[in-house]
Amino acid sequence: MPCRTDATLRAAYDDLHVGIALYDPETGAVLDANDGLESTFGFTADELRDLSVETYTANTHSFSASEFHEHLRASADGESQSFVWRVKRGDGELVWVRLHLSRRADGLVRAEVRDVTDSYHTRRREELFWRLLRHNLRNGANVLTGHGERIADAAESEAVRASAAIVRDTAGGLGRMAESVTEIEQAMRGGTEGRVRRVADAIRGVADDLAADHPEATVELAERERMWTVVDESFTHAVAHALENGVVHAERSAPVVGVTVGPSPNTGRVEIRIEDDNPPIPDAELRALDDRAETTTTSHGSGVGLFVMKWCIESLGGELAIESDDRRGNTIRFYLPPKAPPT
Repeated sequence: MPCRTDATLRAAYDDLHVGIALYDPETGAVLDANDGLESTFGFTADELRDLSVETYTANTHSFSASEFHEHLRASADGESQSFVWRVKRGDGELVWVRLHLSRRADGLVRAEVRDVTDSYHTRRREELFWRLLRHNLRNGANVLTGHGERIADAAESEAVRASAAIVRDTAGGLGRMAESVTEIEQAMRGGTEGRVRRVADAIRGVADDLAADHPEATVELAERERMWTVVDESFTHAVAHALENGVVHAERSAPVVGVTVGPSPNTGRVEIRIEDDNPPIPDAELRALDDRAETTTTSHGSGVGLFVMKWCIESLGGELAIESDDRRGNTIRFYLPPKAPPT
């Protein structure tokens, strides 16, 4: 049995910018703490030695002190633990912390503690933002669609019917935007678990889905070299938006979109090149993709397809590049990390 009353942390821990505590897994008592933990918890190491876990656990949070003890015991059994917990500091302030618990050779548990209050609140606000945005866009689109149809049915003049058609089309755009918002949210949260697939096969699947909605369009797929990468919903969303943009913005009755797959000549990454001969994408919309660019309501288009492509590809560790000819034609390039073919 280790000597628990004399257990201490090395003095070097005080130089770290993270809180470190040494716990007795049987009693839950803090045996020692560095300066970083004292700052985060708002108690001195001497004070913490005499306090129970219940004392500095926020009682307004569902995560209870008994669950903290369970994590301690599991860590002492050799199962490292990582979780978010709410702490009631010495001055009464509540803060969110992330703890990582690991077993020491002497059987005690070392806790690494980071204050994640700002990021936790940001994530919660972000979740609320996405939920409100999706809800309001979808509901607004449904309301506009319904009223547009009623106005068109009751209209006695061509001008009123034309205005009703504009309302319906705008409502349809808002509905599609709500879908795009969901796709962006999935990409920012990591999407679904992907699997390694041959890139050309994955693109063919997306092209087949596009053909069902746009039978007049043709997707010409060329494979310079077989390439594999991780394919998940983000990959599918990005490719679908790129192909659809090439179709819906075409001025031809039978649009053709060219897709080429192969290794990037500079880095060897997977390069997916998607080309059309449509009018160039406006410079304002391309500038809006720049994270540092200042945008206004008149400096970018109403669609969010380009943002879906950007964030979905970046969520996969890739990169988006877009080139537009001054007269006609756009080239979208996706660069993705290559993977070895699955066995």
